[in-house]
Amino acid sequence: MNRLPACCAPLQHHWPLPHPVPGAQLVSCAFDPAKLAADDFQRAGIEQSASLQRSVAKRRAEYLAGRVCARAALQQLDGRDYVPGSHEDRSPIWPTGIHGSITHGKGWAAAVVAADGRCKGLGLDQESLLDDERAERLAQEILTPAELERLDRSQFGLTVTLTFSLKESLFKTLYPLTKQRFYFEHAEVLEWSADGLARLRLLTDLSPAWQQGLEIDGQFCIKDGHLLSLISV
Repeated sequence: MNRLPACCAPLQHHWPLPHPVPGAQLVSCAFDPAKLAADDFQRAGIEQSASLQRSVAKRRAEYLAGRVCARAALQQLDGRDYVPGSHEDRSPIWPTGIHGSITHGKGWAAAVVAADGRCKGLGLDQESLLDDERAERLAQEILTPAELERLDRSQFGLTVTLTFSLKESLFKTLYPLTKQRFYFEHAEVLEWSADGLARLRLLTDLSPAWQQGLEIDGQFCIKDGHLLSLISV
């Protein structure tokens, strides 16, 4: 029997972002590593690898919460009971014909899934909002020279956090499609607006279909000090 782990709050079946992706399902939950019980994986009907068993409670709880959300999203999508395993690079293994993404941060996890006919790829990322001091230390690593030049200093922490998150979502979207790794300097955020919409541009060639100069839309929302971003293609 698949039951909710003790470390997880009740699942939320919702769409917190500005614009729904047709056919996509998103499920989230809060979780608390301090409440991780010895039988939580067994209770949830989710296997854990040997390396995961050796991990700290935080890593085990966030993995468990993410997989619980992913299974619930797939059940909502088409009724299947499936828990994504992990590739060697730790990315989720989705069923054939399904695109999906899992994210987790401080006490919160989410998963989004859609069938192949509705989209080609999905990337979901959650981050805690950076304060200006930390954003200042990280900006040079995350932002391109052009992004730094456009940077609005009055929203410094938000802009750096959003740029980081959107690029993470872009990677999660395109890596499964291209099998090519790319980094912060290989994409730029062209613009974003207070209504939660954003636009990015690739700065490198990943495949014949995903080449330098291609522009891609994204979206995001902010709640309780956390930022959630999504890219769908």
